[in-house]
Amino acid sequence: MNLMLAWPVPSQAQQAASGQLAEQTVATGLLATELAEFDRYFNQQMAEHGIPGAAYAVVYQNKIISAKGYGVRDIDGDEAVDPYTVFRIASVSKTFAAGLASLLEQRGHFQWDEPVVQYIPEFSFKNALYNPQLKIEHLLSQSSGVMPNAYDNLIEANILPERIMPQFQKIDPLCNPGQCYGYQNVLFSLIEPIISQTTSSDYASLLKKNIFEPLQLPTASVGLEAYLLNENRASPHIRARGRWHSRNVNQNYYRFAPAAGVNASVIDLSHWLIAQLGYYPQVMPQQVLDKIVKKRVKTPRDLRRAQWRNYINDAHYALGWRVYQFGSEQLIYHGGWVQGFRAELAYSRERELGLVILLNAESNVVNELTPRFWATMFATLQQQDKTRLAKCTVNSDGQTQC
Repeated sequence: MNLMLAWPVPSQAQQAASGQLAEQTVATGLLATELAEFDRYFNQQMAEHGIPGAAYAVVYQNKIISAKGYGVRDIDGDEAVDPYTVFRIASVSKTFAAGLASLLEQRGHFQWDEPVVQYIPEFSFKNALYNPQLKIEHLLSQSSGVMPNAYDNLIEANILPERIMPQFQKIDPLCNPGQCYGYQNVLFSLIEPIISQTTSSDYASLLKKNIFEPLQLPTASVGLEAYLLNENRASPHIRARGRWHSRNVNQNYYRFAPAAGVNASVIDLSHWLIAQLGYYPQVMPQQVLDKIVKKRVKTPRDLRRAQWRNYINDAHYALGWRVYQFGSEQLIYHGGWVQGFRAELAYSRERELGLVILLNAESNVVNELTPRFWATMFATLQQQDKTRLAKCTVNSDGQTQC
């Protein structure tokens, strides 16, 4: 069964039936062997690391060619994870923020090069001379120049955003905004009040209207309340005393919705990937997609990431996405990590291939799975290219025929 795009919101009975059918990997012919091997390796790694629950999906062109669940939603229960099970996607939420902001920027609600203080005049660094240099683009490209993860400790301490923002008056950027990389959650989320001011609508409603509904994402949502209302949701797990323990979800990072506030299943994220590949131009126009993945700032620390460093030789941050040079291939990627959850989303524009992995456990096993998937797939596709080219001939007019 092909898991096609534009699925309606399913009933619980439909979810159960579709979940069973989704357990059958759909072979593309070209990648059937590799998909079967990845499925075997995925299940092996989940078992070896004792992961309570997980799901993954693979898209090719405009189709979901594989979508599978593993394990249970909560280690203290027996409800199985299926492709519709909702997880917190943590910083993968940034890809949605960038998509929405880029749509609104194209429609003229604001401009990337406008100063942040034009919309948030109370924001200030220690040295106010830096204030007008911080542009809207710098928020979503992680190029504010501020030390990485500034005041994330206050998010985790459950401090309200309005009490965190004045703290920036105590620090200055390490470089001029736009000149160096520094990953942020608090500053990234300043796009929310800018969007609200320029549209007279709230962030969650705009995501629903402009992305979730037109893409017909069956289970995507924003915020803690929406997460708790979904019965088919994964619980977060942390490891302590040699085993995984279920935890309650708290509000802290949800308060910074552009940075980490989206809930989604692998089915939702598969359609989001299909949109990134250009198959929903009425929702995500190609001009917008091109702007989103334009390289904005180098991210040299990514070149030292465990497992990834064996494959990538260049790395940048674009708008809410990372752009990796994976050998001779370009890979668009983002990962997410919030208490009890891990998420990974990646796609190749040239190969029209995408992967999503969601875990309900804080495990680094994703660092094994994602690079291995792409190394295998790129090697296979490159070999197919060589085989195809070997069959090409040049006619008397000097034209290549394959």
